[in-house]
Amino acid sequence: MTTLNRRDALALGAGTFLAALLAGRGISAAAASDTLTIAFNVNLPSFDPTVGSNATNPATQAIYRTVFDHFIDQGPDLAFKPGLLTEWGWNEDKTKVWMTVREGVTWHDGTPLTAEDIVWSLERAAKQETGNPIQFIWSTAGNYKIDGNKITGDVLRYEPTYFMWMAYLTGYVLPKAHYEKVGAEGFEKKPIGTGPYMVDAYEGNSFLRLKANPNYFGGKPPFETVVFKFVPDATSRVAEIESGSSDVTLDIPYEEFDRLKSVQGLAGIATPITDIGMIFITNVDVMLDKNVRLAAHHAIDKKAIVDRLLRGYGVPIDTLEAPNYTAYDPSVVVGYDPEKAKELLAASGYSTDKPAKFTIQTTRGLKPKDYEMIQAIVGMWRKVGIEADIEVYEIAKHFELRAAHQLAPAAFYNWGNAIIDPTTSTGFAMFGPSPHSAWKTEDLDKLIGPLWGEKDEEKRIAGWKAVSKYIAENGYVIPLLQYVQPIVFKSQLKVAPNQSGALQPVHIEKA
Repeated sequence: MTTLNRRDALALGAGTFLAALLAGRGISAAAASDTLTIAFNVNLPSFDPTVGSNATNPATQAIYRTVFDHFIDQGPDLAFKPGLLTEWGWNEDKTKVWMTVREGVTWHDGTPLTAEDIVWSLERAAKQETGNPIQFIWSTAGNYKIDGNKITGDVLRYEPTYFMWMAYLTGYVLPKAHYEKVGAEGFEKKPIGTGPYMVDAYEGNSFLRLKANPNYFGGKPPFETVVFKFVPDATSRVAEIESGSSDVTLDIPYEEFDRLKSVQGLAGIATPITDIGMIFITNVDVMLDKNVRLAAHHAIDKKAIVDRLLRGYGVPIDTLEAPNYTAYDPSVVVGYDPEKAKELLAASGYSTDKPAKFTIQTTRGLKPKDYEMIQAIVGMWRKVGIEADIEVYEIAKHFELRAAHQLAPAAFYNWGNAIIDPTTSTGFAMFGPSPHSAWKTEDLDKLIGPLWGEKDEEKRIAGWKAVSKYIAENGYVIPLLQYVQPIVFKSQLKVAPNQSGALQPVHIEKA
């Protein structure tokens, strides 16, 4: 192993130093015909994509989708398609589910995928003690029976998004025999999936190196080796792509995106994705006052943030349903009105001389201009009579605090919803019993509760639209914008943008 002394390290830039470090471990940082290096925006906290709060992080799905396969696949255009299941559905009265397992698939250790792996994965996800954060979805079906490559099961509680989740967060198939043999700790040391790439080397907070799965059922992937460099700092990701140390990067500041995409040898694409930026409101302290919540919303000029701070890359929203979501309702508008914000605050005894005070938490560098956006919002709040202190945290800390219902009164987050259903946006973010919600009150739960099992699709979507309107009227959350994802890459590559935001190596080819 090659080592660098302190003086050598200081003489190198951050990106160059990391490149040299990786090179010393046998990893080529330069663009090679059979190697793809991605400067990635988050670390990988765990190799198990089905347990713990981090399993619901949309940012890590690019890696999980590369090593593992979903029950049901989803294309870059969000269309559902066969994955490890080739067919699926309900019977006519929706009392049973049925599935057909793809034949001829092998795990990374060469053993065959079986229907037993599918059932074991579903039953494991449904057990509360396993720790799957979407357990209450997976537990809606059970009593599975296997007949060759056919599986049937009972609907224990009708869940309209049951099959949608099979292509989404935690909807991955794991190897029964291997997992039971090595256990959770052993799986972290030797993760095995059926995906297009296999784990070759991993160093926490530094990199993940993958090698192509030559037996992948979808065909051999385009690169022999893929390296995910973990580079949470956006400025360092810019240095990575500009120096040539990485071949692809994402979620950099938009002014850097505009600059880099015009640099010789580089190219860029910016695509609206299903991620939205939002501010969670926790029902504590000053946020128990409806006037304060609504004032905080009315005081934010979202269009100015998108136009000036994000250089036009984004779509302002007033509900947790983005324009391409199933339950989007353009008639629900909160609106920018700082004078109204002042009036609402005055009604509760607050003013610029006597401001309402609270803390707002935010990530810094996870999404383009996330911290700067919160700085701008805090400035807008100050003008109407709200004084907010900014606290920066890592995304892992956000998940920890959210699960314990200990977020600050306001907390910025980017919410992904690749299946564009209202349950997976408004539902999980706002339903009190959900571990993903910050606002927890009975009035809202009474509206949301009956919608989970509604079999009439038209009535279900109308119900969610009514919930969005009620949330907006009461200021229970502050939606900000739908994100546009910037990706910069070497011009000898061809990158297919993914509307889910998951930058998967299988969608990157040599031009």
